[in-house]
Amino acid sequence: MDGVTAGVRAVARIRARADGRGGTCLPVLEGDGPLAPRRTRGSGGEAHVMLVGAMSGPLGGDHLTVRADVEPGARLRVGSAAATMALPGRHPGGARYDVRITVAAGGELHWTPKQLICAAGSDLSVTTQVDLAAGARLVLREEQVLGRAAEQPGRLVSRLTVRIAGRTVLDQELGCGPGAPGGWDGPAVLGGRRAVGQLVVARPEFEEKPVVAGPLGEDAAVLPLAGPAVLVTAVASDALRLRRLLDEAPDTFTSTSD
Repeated sequence: MDGVTAGVRAVARIRARADGRGGTCLPVLEGDGPLAPRRTRGSGGEAHVMLVGAMSGPLGGDHLTVRADVEPGARLRVGSAAATMALPGRHPGGARYDVRITVAAGGELHWTPKQLICAAGSDLSVTTQVDLAAGARLVLREEQVLGRAAEQPGRLVSRLTVRIAGRTVLDQELGCGPGAPGGWDGPAVLGGRRAVGQLVVARPEFEEKPVVAGPLGEDAAVLPLAGPAVLVTAVASDALRLRRLLDEAPDTFTSTSD
């Protein structure tokens, strides 16, 4: 804590490294404040980490950062024990939640935390920056829910940037809730829904077999990116429906060679 005018500053760090025996070790696994990464039972050569919230938040004035680095040949899966709840706080200003990810060639990361819920009165800025080397593999899921049941939404600004081999293939920002640009709740954006999410899948084989763009029903769409990656965006009336749309999306991918 920094005096009475600032909220919590906390950083969690995860580094995954191939152990030379077909598995993945975690030479760095640390966090402070409300960020507590914990290793759980993995499967095969994959290491599993769970982000556990040790405190409420992020609250107004907080700045939380998670850094995950996957080295060549390592395989890492990161989830969370519970949804993250953005709440108003006693400190001035909005809260920030930053995610910084790097995956080296031959590395693989599944980043699938549970949803972020923006409670009434909260003001949160989320930035996710992903840097993939050529030959890296990624599954990244983000889910945001605007308000709890029968509650007005908080304010959310979410930005997602993905680079592959130094080239930016995705840079998008969405603003929702009080103070966001007009039209965020209209038919061109959320259409009255209160859950929104995106799924990024990067696989080297998409270079040879690009995925075909198209709608997935009324509430989701597939968009190939300018690289071996695909973006799925979805909106839904609630978190359960959103998760189902995003989980089922990869099974619908068809390539131009099919």
